[in-house]
Amino acid sequence: MSFTDLPLSPQLLQAIEKAGYSEPTPVQLQGIPAILDGKDLLVGAKTGTGKTATFVLPILHKLLTADDFSEDSKCLKALILAPTRELAQQVNDSCRKYAKGTGFRSAVIYGGVGIGPQVDQIKKGIDLLVATPGRLLDLHKKRAVDLRSIELLVFDEADRMLDMGFKDEIRMVISKLPKREKQPRQTLLFSATLSDNIYKFGKNLLLKPELIEVDQRNDTAEHVEQVIYNCDPERKTEIVSHLIKRSDWSQVMIFSRTKQGADQLAAQLTESGIASESLHADRSQTAREQALDAFKKAEVHVLVATDVAARGIDINQLACVINYEMPYKAEDYVHRIGRTGRAGHKGKAISLLIEEENYLLEEIEALLDTRLPQQWLEGFEPDPMRVVEVSRKNSKSAQKQRAKKRALGKGKR
Repeated sequence: MSFTDLPLSPQLLQAIEKAGYSEPTPVQLQGIPAILDGKDLLVGAKTGTGKTATFVLPILHKLLTADDFSEDSKCLKALILAPTRELAQQVNDSCRKYAKGTGFRSAVIYGGVGIGPQVDQIKKGIDLLVATPGRLLDLHKKRAVDLRSIELLVFDEADRMLDMGFKDEIRMVISKLPKREKQPRQTLLFSATLSDNIYKFGKNLLLKPELIEVDQRNDTAEHVEQVIYNCDPERKTEIVSHLIKRSDWSQVMIFSRTKQGADQLAAQLTESGIASESLHADRSQTAREQALDAFKKAEVHVLVATDVAARGIDINQLACVINYEMPYKAEDYVHRIGRTGRAGHKGKAISLLIEEENYLLEEIEALLDTRLPQQWLEGFEPDPMRVVEVSRKNSKSAQKQRAKKRALGKGKR
C-alpha cells in the first residue's frame, strides 16, 4: 500500500511525496486510519518507525479540512505534549514541513529560553501547539495560552514523560482542558515501550482506546547489530577513541549517564583529535541547539549525550551509538540503540561493560528476553585480577569475580 491509498488531503499527499516517502510504515498503516476515524489510541512503537508522522499527518488533515479552518482563526485546537525540547522541536518541524503552503500555523514552546517571544507567537494565532508540560503550565498561568477549544491531544513518548516525573504536570494540564462532555476530544498516547505503568496511565486519559503495537514489547531495532565489549573502566576512553579512529563511521552518538561525564569525555575525545560536543540539560538552550546543529551538519564527529537530552533526536542514517556506561534503566537501552538503524538503515550499537555492571546487562537481557553475547576487544582485554568495586546490587557479580580470581591465583601457584 502507498500513501495515496490513505484518505489524506491532496495537499498532504503532495508534501509526503516531496519528502520522498512512498509507502507507509506499519505503525502509520494502522494508526493513520484509526486517528482519522476519531478513535483514541494507545500506540507502542519503537523509535525510528515513523510514529511522529503517524499522528501529525491525520491531525493536519482533520484541521485543514475542517469547515471552520481559516488562516485568520486564532482558535487553538490541537495540543501535542513532548518530554524534551529537542523532541518538541522535531515534532513542530514535521508539522511545518507537511503543512507548508497551506496557511496552517503551529508553534513550539519549551523551557530554558525567554518566554516573551513564545507568548508573542501564540498571540498571533495558531492551530496547533507543541509543548513541554512545564512551560505550557507557565504560559497558561500567565493566561497566554487558551486550552478551552482543544479537540486533539497527543502525548508523545509518554514513557519518558513518566520517567522524568511529569505525572503531576500532566494531571494539571488535563485539569485545564474542558470536560469531554462539554468539548469532545480525541486523545492519542504514543510510547516507545508499553509498560504496566503506561497502561495504568492511559486508563485515566483514554476513552475506549484502540491498542496498536507494531513490535513485540520492548523489542530493539531489528537492523541494529549489538556488540558488548568487556573492559576495564580506566580504558573506556581509550577504547572509544580506538573504535572511532579505526572505523568509517561519519557520525557517532555516545551515551553517558552523567552530565559531567559527557563534558569530560567530549573534551578528551576532542583533545585526541576527534571533534566532539556534549549535550545535556545543564547546557543552555542555545548551546544545545548549536551542538546538535553542528553534529547534524557533520561539523563534529561525535555527540556525547545523556539519556534525557538525547531522547527524540533524529539523525538520518546514524551509523553507530556507543554506550559508554550501561543505563540504570533497561528501557533506556532500547531508546539509546534506537537512535541508529532507523527507517530500514543498518546500524551498530556498542556497549562497554565493566564487571560491576553485569547486573545491568542482566536486566536488559531480561527485558529483551534474549542473551547479548559478550566479547573482548583485541588489545583491550580486561585484567582478570582487577579488584571489582562491590555495591549492594553488584555484590553477586563481584562474588563470582572474586571466586574466579582465587581460582586463577591457585592455578598460578
